[in-house]
Parts: sequence; structure tokens; C-alpha cells
Amino acid sequence: MKNLLLLLTLFLFLSVNSQIVVMTAVDLNEGEEEDYIKLESFYSEIHKEAIAQGLRTGQSVWKRTPKDTDEDSAAEYFIFDIHSSLEQLQAGINYEELAQKVYKGKMSRRAIQRMLNSTQPWKERRSYTIQVVDATITAGGSVKPGDKASINLMNKKTDDFENYETQVWKPVAEKNILSGNLRQWVLAELINKTDNAYDGWTHFAWNLRGDNSVEGYSPSGFKWDKLWEGIESSRDMADGTELTCVMVVQ
Repeated sequence: MKNLLLLLTLFLFLSVNSQIVVMTAVDLNEGEEEDYIKLESFYSEIHKEAIAQGLRTGQSVWKRTPKDTDEDSAAEYFIFDIHSSLEQLQAGINYEELAQKVYKGKMSRRAIQRMLNSTQPWKERRSYTIQVVDATITAGGSVKPGDKASINLMNKKTDDFENYETQVWKPVAEKNILSGNLRQWVLAELINKTDNAYDGWTHFAWNLRGDNSVEGYSPSGFKWDKLWEGIESSRDMADGTELTCVMVVQ
């Protein structure tokens, strides 16, 4: 039994750390949010078929909470396309072929083509390819619309940055998961981005929120203060970005 548990733990570690996610920040045209949601709803059925065929492992759309400091180019939505490996990502997806399959008998071929070629309701899309470095379990069931999460962009300053996050901060996150205050923590590394994407960060931390009425675990004491000094010296971290799940396919 001990060996079986060890094997399952190793399998979970390997599968999590091979995940590749394409995060796309979407800056919408003024007044076209409704059209954008309609388009994402249309594509959600295509994503379901892609997952069924093993072409990707998940997809979700999240709305960003605006900030007073937002620039004109700030994204209104974030899309996360999850792949099991870099090879799965590179294999690509024939959206037109999948659309004709999932909407056969529901829409005419012309109507499907019209949706695929519809005017883009966004000014710009900025894409980032990221790889999961480490992650906790996801507590409380699968992600669903209405769930809230936060992203903290970080710029690595020292070679031991990932060790601080995975060996010092991850156990804190796990205690918050046990208390119900948090549902998931993920550390991800940026490995590629489009030419128009923003610079200035190498990693981000993802926190899927739990019950905010539950007091979170916050370590203290001399030893923790010294560990925290190490964490802070290993990276620069931006203020968190709050996201609310709008739709999810998994």
C-alpha cells in the first residue's frame, strides 16, 4: 500500500508539472462585451469536443476585476487553455472541422462559418505560454462559474526563488486549503509569449479562493520572519489581479 501511494503521488507530480497553459489577456473594444461572451459561448462547444478528442485538457474564461490604476490597454478577460504537454499544444486544433462536427444539425454550415469569421470584438489579445512548476490539490470540487481567483505576477531575482515558493510557501498554502480559506495554489513559469505581450515577469502564483469568512493561516515567529526575508529577497511581486470565472470546459 505504501508503494502504491508513493506511485500515485509521483504520477500526480509528473502530470501536474508537465502541464502547459496558454493564458490570453483580452482587451475588448468599447461596448462589445456582450458580443465577446456570445463568441466564447460558441467556442465553448468546440473546446468540449477538443477535450473529448484529447486535443487539450481544459479551458476557462475569467473576467478581471478593474482597478483604479488600469491603463487603457488593460484586459477585461483572461482565457486559460490547458494542455497536458508541449507536444499536445504544438499539435494544434482544427477549429473549423470541430465546429462543423459539434454544430451539425444545429446550425447551417454558412452560419457556422459566419461565427468562425465574425468580426473580432477585441482591440488586442496578448498570449503567454506558461508551465506549471508546482501545485497543490484542488479542493472543493471542480472550478465553476462564479469562483474567484487571484494572480500575482512575480519576477525572479535569485536562483533559489522556486525553492522558496515550493518548499516554504506551498506548505502555508496547503494549511490554508485545510482550513477552507483557499482551494488551490499554483506556481507557474513563463516560457514564451507573443510579441505584443507585457514584459517584467518570469512567474506567477495562482490562488483559487475558498471561504473568505474562514480565517487564513498566517505563520509568525523568528524562524518565519527569517524565511519571509528570504522569500522577499528572491523575487519582486506585483499586486494581485482578481478574476471571476465566467465559463469553464473540462
